[in-house]
Amino acid sequence: MKKNVIAYLHSHWDREWYREFEIFRMRLLRVFDEILDALNNNLIPSFYFDGQVVALLDYLKIRPEKEENIRQLIKEKKLFIGPFYCLIDEFLTSETLFRKNLEYGLNIAKEFGCTEFTGYLPDTFGHSAGVIKILKDFNINECLVWRGCKDLPAEFIWQDENGTQINAINLIRGYFMDIFSSDLSIEKKAEFLKNNLDKIAQKSSNIILLPIGADHLGIQTNIQEQIDSVNEYLNEYKIELGSIFDYINAVKNNHKTIYQGELRDNSLTFTLEGSYSSRADLKRLNIICTHELTRADKLVNFYNFNTEYSRLIEYSYKLLLQNQAHDSICGCSTDETHQENLIRYKKILQIANTIISEIKFRKNISDKIINLSNEKFSGVIELEKYKPQKSDVIYQKRKGFPDYLLNDTNKIPITEDYQNIYTVLEYVQDVPPANECKMAPSKYTPIKATNNQIKGLVEIKVGKSIHFSSNDKNVQIVLKDYKDNGDSYNRGPVKNDKGEIINILSSKLKFVSPLRCTLEVKYENNIKLELSLDANSLYPKFKFIINNKKKNHHLLMCLELDKEINETFSEDMDRIIKRTFNPNYDIRKNLPNKKGKEAKTNTAPCQRLVFANGVGAVLKGVTQYEVFKNELRLSLLRSTGVISNPQNSSRTTPAGPPIETPDLQLLKTIEQEIWLFFDDKKECNRPLNQIYNYIYT
Repeated sequence: MKKNVIAYLHSHWDREWYREFEIFRMRLLRVFDEILDALNNNLIPSFYFDGQVVALLDYLKIRPEKEENIRQLIKEKKLFIGPFYCLIDEFLTSETLFRKNLEYGLNIAKEFGCTEFTGYLPDTFGHSAGVIKILKDFNINECLVWRGCKDLPAEFIWQDENGTQINAINLIRGYFMDIFSSDLSIEKKAEFLKNNLDKIAQKSSNIILLPIGADHLGIQTNIQEQIDSVNEYLNEYKIELGSIFDYINAVKNNHKTIYQGELRDNSLTFTLEGSYSSRADLKRLNIICTHELTRADKLVNFYNFNTEYSRLIEYSYKLLLQNQAHDSICGCSTDETHQENLIRYKKILQIANTIISEIKFRKNISDKIINLSNEKFSGVIELEKYKPQKSDVIYQKRKGFPDYLLNDTNKIPITEDYQNIYTVLEYVQDVPPANECKMAPSKYTPIKATNNQIKGLVEIKVGKSIHFSSNDKNVQIVLKDYKDNGDSYNRGPVKNDKGEIINILSSKLKFVSPLRCTLEVKYENNIKLELSLDANSLYPKFKFIINNKKKNHHLLMCLELDKEINETFSEDMDRIIKRTFNPNYDIRKNLPNKKGKEAKTNTAPCQRLVFANGVGAVLKGVTQYEVFKNELRLSLLRSTGVISNPQNSSRTTPAGPPIETPDLQLLKTIEQEIWLFFDDKKECNRPLNQIYNYIYT
């Protein structure tokens, strides 16, 4: 008896990648016009629009006259859309944004009349277990995955660390790209399909799923005729066109194997780990925009300005989600594409900062502090004044117009209003959570410093390297630089490269006060470090200012810990997850020589925090770390110059086109901010919440 193969038709639609958004949209118009014609003329039974609604919205902005037809096809269950607004990366996105992505996508899809949904995630570069609970919270009980799935069966139960489960479908062989649009004979197409179906069948139940489609591809109008012809040559299989949901319903009781945790194994599929250190400038902007937009959203809700600002907030979240599409946020697109990402990030910050400024003006917040976090706050805060008092600790000053002039609709600033605006430091104690209260400066223990040392609750010394210590705990910090012949997807380690230690040239006091002291540390290779510690703080701040003039290299901040690192704790989807490592694994001794292989790495993505052996780092822009022996290595920047390098030492098959991308070399000034801390109890959320607070002054 022949095995039933359910084939669904789709096109994976990257809004922007190796071509820019508007160019791909023009292709989208042609592709989707043809798909609509095929659906209307019953040449194909159904089409799955890639699990996202944003491509459909992009289409309708140019083809609004097609909306009624699209709604009818959705009603007839010939066209399936959603549940996501955009197909975003899973490891560089906060839980808040992933939930927003589902909320917006489902609302739009349901408004168009769609009623069936699955968590469609096959093309992201591995899968976060954090999505399981979020999908379940939105009443989505299945998801489709692919990259990172090792040798899991086609149907399995995916479980997070808390025991929440979802039925997962593994696309064993990925997409079946252009086999039906190729010039091969029917016999050759049948032979190709049989070879692949044999491999899928080994991991499947009695029903097999066959995805027909690929990146930006249309559907052959004679696809049914081709399938009928291919079936004549298949003795063990019968292919029938259907929908994803036909398959989901057919195998809903076949999920037996339970797998717990994230899906990042690259032994069978590329997970393209180097993308998490590509274009550090955009990764940093993504973190900043996420935080600032969330701050604005919290302030809007706190003062009940939802009616007035809700559309602006939603518009900004959607801009941010567009930038979190995996080929955008992962940094593996053309320079022109990422220049457009930069414009979106700037728009988000403009809106978020203006909302905060307007609300503070309208609520007359001048001598108040607002804590919108979930725990009390103590620490040094920065506030701006136009006329500081003699007793104020002035940290910085800039030129600008006062906010009260910019936000007063009955006034307009004039030349004479352009004045000095001072950033003043103040220490506050135990500001209650979710509260607005009067500013109340408190007592603190002053910071002491020399040209190579800062001492408060913790101590930092600068010599040939930097030492961070507290009581009997000590961490040595060095910068190392390695050659990189890679690309936007994978770093390209050079065999036997031992790396270059970047030497410290000088150290001097840049700012000194009882509340904050800052050292300016100069390194070789045009690298400067502003090293700061606040009064009563356990978290020294490392602000690197890197004037990068070097190509094809990977710069790392290395924390040398007291023993080998076997496990780390890092933030993923706003939760702290545990990962295990082999500290002695050396990628340079394990570079692949067989086609279709990607080197295993000791790197991992992270969002705002990583912790190992009692030492942690809170991050603002660093989104990848590496473990090697006793070193926790934080990726400050990775400089390469091509989307996909055919000669990449860590990957023997291209992952994309070999388009040159000069901006990927990051030949400019890059900033990275890192706060270090000691914590034996692994209570990582405490320093994270202290630094990424929601404090307004």
